Amino acid sequence: MARWSYQKRVVDGELTRRLAANGAVLIEGPKACGKTETARHQSASEVLLDIDLAAREAAAIDPGLVLDGPVPRLIDEWQTVAPLWNRVRREVDARKQSGQFILTGSATPADDLTRHTGAGRFGRVRMRPMSLFEAGTSTGTVSLADALKGAPTATADPGVTVRDLVEEVARGGWPGLRALAVADAAQAARDYLEQISRTDISTVDGVRRDPTRVLSVLRSLARHTATQATLRSLAQDSEAPARAGVASYETVSSYLVALERLMIVENVPAWNTHLRSSHQLRTSPTRHFVDPSLAVAALRATPDTLFADLNFFGLLFESLVVRDLRVYAQALDGAVYHYRDQTGLEVDAIVDTGERWGAFEVKLGTHRVDEAAAHLATFAARIDTTRRGPAAILAVIVGTGYGYVRPDGIHVIPIGALGP
Repeated sequence: MARWSYQKRVVDGELTRRLAANGAVLIEGPKACGKTETARHQSASEVLLDIDLAAREAAAIDPGLVLDGPVPRLIDEWQTVAPLWNRVRREVDARKQSGQFILTGSATPADDLTRHTGAGRFGRVRMRPMSLFEAGTSTGTVSLADALKGAPTATADPGVTVRDLVEEVARGGWPGLRALAVADAAQAARDYLEQISRTDISTVDGVRRDPTRVLSVLRSLARHTATQATLRSLAQDSEAPARAGVASYETVSSYLVALERLMIVENVPAWNTHLRSSHQLRTSPTRHFVDPSLAVAALRATPDTLFADLNFFGLLFESLVVRDLRVYAQALDGAVYHYRDQTGLEVDAIVDTGERWGAFEVKLGTHRVDEAAAHLATFAARIDTTRRGPAAILAVIVGTGYGYVRPDGIHVIPIGALGP
C-alpha cells in the first residue's frame, strides 16, 4: 500500500516473490538502508516497534497483540521484542496462507543460533544501502544479469568522473542522506558510527563495550578496507588512547562479531572451487563495511583528502563496486566472493549464481586495465572448468570511460553503466 513517492529498489521483486511463497518474510539490513520504506511499499498495515513504545510494551507482555491487522502486516524492528519470532511462526502455521507478515530487523539477536529457524514459514531478504543504479548515478546500460548470459557490454562513456565517485563514496548509499550536501551526509555517517559505538553495539548481546575502543577498531577496519587483514593485524593497528590501551586479539574478534550482527560489516568470503594445478586456495575473507561511506566516516576523511590519496581511494572504490555487485547478484539468487591463492594471485570479485559465474577485477584508473586483464587471464587458466564450467564473463570494472571488449575477450565495464 503506497502512500508516498517511493524510490524503487532492486530487492522489490525479490520481496514480492518471497511473499508469494512464504507466510512471512524477514528483511534484514543495517539501520537506515531503507528496509521500512521498502516493506511499507508492499504492506497493508504496520506496527513500528522502534518508535511505538506502547506497542513494544504490549508485545513484550503478549506478542499476539501486535499481529492483528490487514496483511501483509509490517512488524518493524521485530528484534526489540525477541519472542515475536516464534509467535509469528505459530501464527503463520495457524493461518496457512502466504504473505501474512513482513518483519524488518537491523540487528541479529544474541539468541539467533538457538531460535527456531522458521524454515518453511519465513523467507529472508537482505537489504544494503543503495547501489549507484538505485541512486540514479549509474545508467544501468550494462546489466549484470545479461552480461552473465553473454550479452554485449559495449557502452558509451556514462560521464561519471573520479570526483563524482569520491563524492559518492563519501555520501554513501543511505536513502535518507541522498538529498543532502556531501559534507552534511558525511557528518551524518560519522554520527551513525558514534551511535553504534555508544549504544547499538551493546544491544545485540547485552555486553557493555568501551565506545573509544569500538571507534578504534572501526578506524583500523577502515584502514584495511578491501584487504584480507587478520584479526591480529587489526588489533595491532588499533589506535586507542593510552589510557584504553591497544585492543587485544580477543577484543577485536568480539567487536567484529557484534558489528556483523549490526550488519554494518560484511566481509567477502573466499570462493571455493577446484583448480587445475596444485595451487592452494586461501580462505581469509576480504574486509568491507556494508557501505564505503562508513570507512570514510571512521577515518573522518573528506572528499578533498580522498581525492589527494587516490591509492587509498582505489580500495574504497573497490568496496563500492562490491556493494553494488552484491545488490545485483542477490537479485539473481547469487552471491559475491573473492579469489586468492598461495601465489598471491587475486581476483577482487567472483559473482556466482550457481548456474553461471563471472570474475571481476576492480580498477579505479583505466591505465591499469592491462594489468587487471593479465590477472584475469592467469586466473581463468587455473580454474578446473571440467567441474565448474568456464566463466560466463571476465571483466574489469573501472571508474570512468567507455565499455568495450578487448581483443583477448576480457570486458571493460565502467561502474557508471553497471546495473542489475
